[in-house]
Amino acid sequence: MLIFISICTILTVLVTILPLSKGTHWIIRSMDFPRVQIMLFSLVLLLVSIFFLNLEYPITWMLVFGNGACFIWQLWWILPYTPFWPKEVKGAKENSPGGQLSIITSNVLTTNRNVEALLKLVNKYQPDILVTLESDRWWEEQLKVLESDMPYAVKCPLDNLYGIHLYSKLPLHDQEISFLVEKNVPSIHVSIELRTGDRVRAHFLHPAPPSPTENTKSAPRDAELIIVARSVDKSTKPIIVTGDLNDVAWSSTTHLFRKISGLLDPRIGRGMFNTFHAAYPFMRWPLDHLFHSDHFTLHSIQRLPSIGSDHFPLYTSLRFNPSRGASQEGLTANPEEYQRAKEITAKKGVNKQDVPTPYEGSNNK
Repeated sequence: MLIFISICTILTVLVTILPLSKGTHWIIRSMDFPRVQIMLFSLVLLLVSIFFLNLEYPITWMLVFGNGACFIWQLWWILPYTPFWPKEVKGAKENSPGGQLSIITSNVLTTNRNVEALLKLVNKYQPDILVTLESDRWWEEQLKVLESDMPYAVKCPLDNLYGIHLYSKLPLHDQEISFLVEKNVPSIHVSIELRTGDRVRAHFLHPAPPSPTENTKSAPRDAELIIVARSVDKSTKPIIVTGDLNDVAWSSTTHLFRKISGLLDPRIGRGMFNTFHAAYPFMRWPLDHLFHSDHFTLHSIQRLPSIGSDHFPLYTSLRFNPSRGASQEGLTANPEEYQRAKEITAKKGVNKQDVPTPYEGSNNK
C-alpha cells in the first residue's frame, strides 16, 4: 500500500504543479480543468495515509504533507465558485422588465439533432438573447422558427464546429463577425439596445480549445480571450462577454482575462455551474461563461437541462442598474500581469485594435 500511495501522491503533485508553468502545451493547460477531481483525490490519499500507514515513518509524513498541500492549493482555486465565498455580483432587487437582459448560451454540438429540446427551453425561459455555438446550416434552418419572436439575428453557419448564431428580441446595432486569431474561428460583436434605450456592448466568443486533435497549444485560445479583455479594459460602457470559452473559470488564463477586462463573474459566491461534459457527471467543469461590467446585477443564473449536446445550456438573467452595481468590485491587474497580457497577444500577432468596439464609436487606443 505504501508504494501505491507514494506513486499516486507523486502523480497528484505533478498534475498540481503543471499548471504553474507558463507552458501552453495542451497537456499542461488541461491540468487546469479537473481541479475539483484532483482536490478530492488528494483528500482521499491524505486520509488513507493518516489512517492506514504507520505515522512513525518519515515517508508517511511526506505523503501527508504532499497530499495536504495539493488539497489546499486546489481548494484555493475552486473555493470562490462555492456559496462559502462572498458574492462578486449583487442580487437584483428590482424586477423592472425594462432593465432586463436575459441570455441563453448553448453549444448545441453540430451532430446533435435534438433541436426540439433547445426550442422548448427557449419557449420556457423566454430569453432576450440566444447564442448558439457549433451551429451549422442545418441548425440555422431549424432555428428559423425563432425569428418571429426574435427578429434580430447575426448568423455565421460553419461545418467545422465553430459556427455561431445570435438571435435577439432586442434591437442589435453595429453587428460584426470577426475572425480575431484563427481564420476559421469566428466571433460576433454587437451592441444590444435594452428596452430602456440603453445600449450594451456585447462579445460572443468560441475560441478553439487546446487538445491533441485541434490546437496542440493553448496560445490561440489564450490570445483571443486576452485580446478581448484588453479591448474592453478602461471602457465605461455596459459590457457583456459570453460564450463557450473552452477554458475553466478557475484557470490562470481566465483569471488574467478577468483582471485585465475588469469584468465581473456572477458565479463567484454562487456555484460552479459546470456545463461540460453533459454525459459524464464525474468529469464536469465550467466551460460556458458570462462576464459583465458593473452596470449589471444578477437576477438569476442556471444550468439548464440537457439538449443532447455535450454541453448544458447556460441561462443568465441580468438587471441593468448602474447605481446599484457601481460598488461591485472584481479582480484587478498589476503591471506584471498587463505585461503578460501584451506578450500573450503579441505572440499571435494580434492587438486590441483588431477587436470590434460596438457602441464605443471607435477602437480603443
